Amino acid sequence: MKPMKLQDIIDQIDFQTDEFHSYINTETGEIIGFSSEELDIAEESEGDIDFSKYPEWQKKPINEAKDVLDNWNTHKYIKFPDRWYVNEYSIMETFCSSVRDEKIRNVLFSSIRGSGAFRRFKDVIHIFNIEDSWYQFRDEALKKIAIKWCEENGISYIET
Repeated sequence: MKPMKLQDIIDQIDFQTDEFHSYINTETGEIIGFSSEELDIAEESEGDIDFSKYPEWQKKPINEAKDVLDNWNTHKYIKFPDRWYVNEYSIMETFCSSVRDEKIRNVLFSSIRGSGAFRRFKDVIHIFNIEDSWYQFRDEALKKIAIKWCEENGISYIET
């Protein structure tokens, strides 16, 4: 497989949700993705899938999900890390620790405690006009996660 663009990997990691699954095809380098619904359809199918029940736009991702399942025990596909691997809450905590202004740092730490932490955190970085600093910090953290993931999975990459 030729080296992947690191930014493409970062974008996929950033896009991960509980309802969407992305993989790299190690034979072609192609990034594929499908929803949990499409994965369920592929899992429930016995042999060939009756595509007459599905809209045109859903056929390709269902086929890709089926191929991932059919090749589960091979190394044809590598799954992108999920949100638990990324742990954005930990990234927010580390950012809070990095803020030099004690008042802002304390307010940031308070904002990430309890339910609604992500929303409050975004409100606080907006109030203190440190959104650019947060997104730059977050981008760098995602880059480090992507590099670590590439190294763990033997994926070569190029920075563009």
